[in-house]
Amino acid sequence: MQVSREQLQSWGERFGHAARAPLVVAITGELGTGKTTLVQAICHGYGVTDPVTSPTFALVHEYRSQRGPVYHLDLYRLRNPSEVTALGWDDIMAAEALVLIEWPERSGDRLPHDHVPIMLRHDPTDVSLRILLAG
Repeated sequence: MQVSREQLQSWGERFGHAARAPLVVAITGELGTGKTTLVQAICHGYGVTDPVTSPTFALVHEYRSQRGPVYHLDLYRLRNPSEVTALGWDDIMAAEALVLIEWPERSGDRLPHDHVPIMLRHDPTDVSLRILLAG
């Protein structure tokens, strides 16, 4: 589906509102495709009221909503899939939480088999649009 930034945010909020923990969402896409924007919208829809920022340097941020915890992981800086263990990966994956992962391909084969994949791509015909593929 081709979306503008506003449509991506609206879609993300609806997704977050409909999400039920435990749920792992793997969001892939090149730099600048809107992964963090989508995470912010999903968190807003899920009820997170704190500012949601990219955990590029911290790697993991935890947020709270009345519905439960939300973990936001950014694996961009990982060099090896084995590094996810040091992030508390096993505990996060076992939590009754909404888990949103940017750059999930850096986790190797550690993603749960029942994760929800979402892919964002630049639209080659219009720089203001993105291609959103979910499911």
